[in-house]
Amino acid sequence: MISKPYAADFTLNGKRAVITGAASGIGYATARLFSEKGAQVCLLDRNPQALQNAASSIPGSFSCSADVADYDHVNRTIQTIAKEHGDIDVLVHCAGIGDIERAEDFDEKVWRKVIDVNLTGSFFMAQAVGKQMIQAGNGGKIICMASQAGIVAIDRHVAYSASKAGIISMVKSLAYEWGRYGIQVNAISPTATETPIIVGYWDVGEVHEKAIANTPAGRFCKPEEIAAAAFFLATDAANMITGANLVVDGGYTIH
Repeated sequence: MISKPYAADFTLNGKRAVITGAASGIGYATARLFSEKGAQVCLLDRNPQALQNAASSIPGSFSCSADVADYDHVNRTIQTIAKEHGDIDVLVHCAGIGDIERAEDFDEKVWRKVIDVNLTGSFFMAQAVGKQMIQAGNGGKIICMASQAGIVAIDRHVAYSASKAGIISMVKSLAYEWGRYGIQVNAISPTATETPIIVGYWDVGEVHEKAIANTPAGRFCKPEEIAAAAFFLATDAANMITGANLVVDGGYTIH
């Protein structure tokens, strides 16, 4: 049993963090903040050009192209990172997709794609990094991006909602099993965040107006605000938090 004490050290000095979906949006904001707070960051994404551009703007970072839904690819990538750069202390899994369609019209292939990338990909990444952390014996932090759509019903989000609810449940199981190894596993559930994934649905028209009206904070979230939540969970100040779902939604889900 590894028991880690509380430490009010709000830095990531000397930590090595792997961040998926890091070429843009929440993943990129997280990679940038973690680097500023002292971590060596590895950016993972399936878009090689965007990934290269992102990594080049973060001093001391390195990057790997990765398909999170490919079990063998995920495990090879994590093994290579650990071998070439050292043990992984933090995983922030931000990679995900969203397809908007009414439930009665949802295509089978699209359903499987959303579940494979969002839910199965989250498990593959958490499992691969978790095994490395267990072997290293130093504990660690695993943070998976869920969503307010995993908590409350969102129109035309049936596959996305199912995948994100699955992530919230998954982190509880992983936290329970891996607590003995000093590994804390948590989820973050953002509201609509100003990233490319919301373009064309959340950011325009009636959907936009209703969403803002139903959010007590009166606005959508910035990627940097989600990065800040991930940073807190990654620090030793959060060593007593595990199996939790940190909701960052401006109050959208409280009514």
